[in-house]
Formats: sequence, structure tokens, C-alpha cells
Amino acid sequence: MRTLYLDCGMGAAGDMLSAALLELFDDKDAMLSRLRDMGIPGVQLAAKPSEKCGILGTHLSVTVNGEGEESADVLEEAFAPSHAHEHSHEHPRDHSHHHSHEHAHDHPHEHAHDHPHTHETHSHNGIKEIRAVIEGLCVPEKVKETVLSVYKRIADAESAVHNRPVEEIHFHEVGALDAVFDIAAACYLLYELKVEKVIVSPVHVGSGKVRCAHGILPVPAPATARILQNVPIYGGQIQGELCTPTGAALLTTFADSFGSMPVMRVEKIGYGMGKKDFPAANCIRAMLGETEEEKNEISELCCNLDDMTPEEIGYALNLLMEEGALDVYITSIGMKKSRPGVMLTCMCPTSEKERFTSLLFRHTTTLGIREYTCRRYTLNRKSETLSTPYGPVRVKTASGYGISRKKAEYEDLKRIADETGLSLREIRKQIAHSSRLDDPKE
Repeated sequence: MRTLYLDCGMGAAGDMLSAALLELFDDKDAMLSRLRDMGIPGVQLAAKPSEKCGILGTHLSVTVNGEGEESADVLEEAFAPSHAHEHSHEHPRDHSHHHSHEHAHDHPHEHAHDHPHTHETHSHNGIKEIRAVIEGLCVPEKVKETVLSVYKRIADAESAVHNRPVEEIHFHEVGALDAVFDIAAACYLLYELKVEKVIVSPVHVGSGKVRCAHGILPVPAPATARILQNVPIYGGQIQGELCTPTGAALLTTFADSFGSMPVMRVEKIGYGMGKKDFPAANCIRAMLGETEEEKNEISELCCNLDDMTPEEIGYALNLLMEEGALDVYITSIGMKKSRPGVMLTCMCPTSEKERFTSLLFRHTTTLGIREYTCRRYTLNRKSETLSTPYGPVRVKTASGYGISRKKAEYEDLKRIADETGLSLREIRKQIAHSSRLDDPKE
């Protein structure tokens, strides 16, 4: 299985992720040219060699009309009593961020916020303005959908943090054109890599405080923390915002799972570098290679039934499926004393066999259950929503073992058939033609 592993041990930002993905391409210059041609006005892109702790990688420099926007971390000593007087927040070391500072806030602007790096070229956009920019990108529709999905994650997080509707959220730096470019570039690069699975390491978020449009916020910033809920993260001793809202939204959109690096045959390695210098290398590492197809063990629980009504058996089957069984079915059998009966088979994860055994005893009349342990080989499955002439249609994608296929959801096809009077076969063929789904056999 073609797998991408992202090592975010030093955090994540949009430009760092894009730089790491760019390094995985054989013809980087050609891919850079395609990124420049995405159609975001005034944006200039440069890929520059960068070295951190002796490791050579790529730093992506994104500017709008020649200007870039950066934020500043706030060191803890800035809050010490000796610094109670006016403090410029300038330090001997370079503490400029390795990415465009990416935070949003609620819509009303009753007062101006202190932001030392604001430029007139960096507009503060709402979700409607951002959607218009994205719709105008010269990229495949699938990429546009992914970019919008990333922004929706950020907007939902900001909405929750500020307790305001999404429509009233105004993005500051994350709504600027350079940040739109960072997100679109990462989505486009991942699309072109055509990976089947993305695994992301636990994310290093940094520590301390960061100055943004609202003033000084804790690290991770509130929106970042919200986006990374239920994701393994950690802080550490490094002061600074290592993971931004944009980085968090990209990772949670891309990731199929979070965890340690799997057993894989690595073919290519890319390093995306930030601007900061730390004792540890400030980079994202992307590793592209092959992993073994997914294999797991399941338990097959079976029992024979000859004294239950069809209604009772149907109820038991539905309940087992609702409880999370992998599959449940019945087989007609002949039992002792020449009685016709059925064998009920419940397939479940081995870790859940005790629970499903209890359910079988509770909801059937069986006096005994047989267990068989099976090895199961599965295709990697994903769900997506496609735009079709008949509206949005949910599609299941299955890939692995050298094959790939897609199938539209029956309920969506049924809805279209009810609305148009067309047959399911006609709808499948038309959607397959317009959306590159598997064409049904005649």
C-alpha cells in the first residue's frame, strides 16, 4: 500500500508541510511551476535550500506583492517582574515564525488589535471571500474540495472558541493570500502524490505564548487546541508555537490515523524546513513508501436455532449490526429430529467477542456458541462526496493489492431515481461517465 508517514516531532505549519511534500517529487521544478500557476493573484513562491542541525531540506518562501507576514513568539522572561516596563519583544536570536501567522477572530471590530506585522496587502477575509478565491484556483475540483474542507475545520474551531456563527468569523493571517496558497499547495501536492494512506506522528505543539491579532495567547493557540482534540499531542521545553491552526487543520484532514511509524519500505524522504533555529531540527519529515496490506484477526461466532420466529431472528440480526458487528447472516440448515433451522453467524473484532457472545445469549434461544478465529484481509476504504449533474453523491473508495474501485452509495442513487424517474443502472452509468466511477456491467 502506498503510504505517507509525516513526522511532526517539531510541529507543523502549512509551508513546512508543503516543502516536505515537494521534496518527494522527482521533478521539483515542474511541480513548483504548477504551484505558481494555481492562480492566486500577487503571490510569489520560492523554494530555497535550508539546513537545520546538519540536515538539508527545503524552505518555501511565500510572499504577496513582495511582502511576507510573520508573527513573534513571546519568551517567558517577557513576563518577569524585571520586564514590567515597556518591552519591545526584540531578542538577540531570530524568533520570527517559520510560517505565516495564522489566526482568526470574530467578525466585529470594535477596537484595533496590536499586530506588529500587519501589511495592507494582507486582507482579513471571511469564509465567503475565501471560498471565492478557492473556486477560482486552477487545480482539480477534488483539490478545491479538500482546501475548503481544511478551511471549514479552522472556521468551526474559531466559531467554537469565539462563540460566534461561522459566517461572522473573520480570518486574519490565515485568510491572507499567502496562507490560502500554503493550504492549496499542500492539498495539491498530496493529490499529485496519489497516496493510499496517510499516517501522522504525535504532534509537537511547543510551549509558552505567542503574539497574534488578539494579543498574547497560550501555546497551543485556542483554535489549534480545538482542532487537535482527540489527536496525540505534546508540549516539551521549546518555547514557541510549533503547530499552527493551518498545520493542525491540514494534518487532521489528511491523516487516516495518528501514531508511530509503521513497518514500511521507504522510497523517498522529504524535509520541510521552518525559519526558526532550535537545539532540535525545526522541520517536518515526510516519508513515502510501501506498507503491507492490512491484515487482522476476527472472531466468527455461530449458533444453531430451531425455536425462534422469523421476527425474533430478524430483531437479533439488526441489533447485532447496530452494536457494531462486522457482519451478521443466517444459513438454512437441517437439525436433529429432522427439524429445519438456521445457523446464525456473527463476525466481530476478536477484542469484542465477549460482548457479542453475551448479546447472542441474551437475544437468541441458543444454549451454545461456537467460535472460529479467522484471518481477514481488507482493502483500504474511504468515503468522499462527489459533485454530479444530479447533485452531491457519496462514494465509497476501496484500494489495495494493486486494485482500486469506487461505488456510489445506494441511498443517494435511490434519491436521484425517485426525483428523475431514471433507473438505477442509467444513473450509475451517467455518474460513472462524469465522475470516473466504476462503470456497472451490462
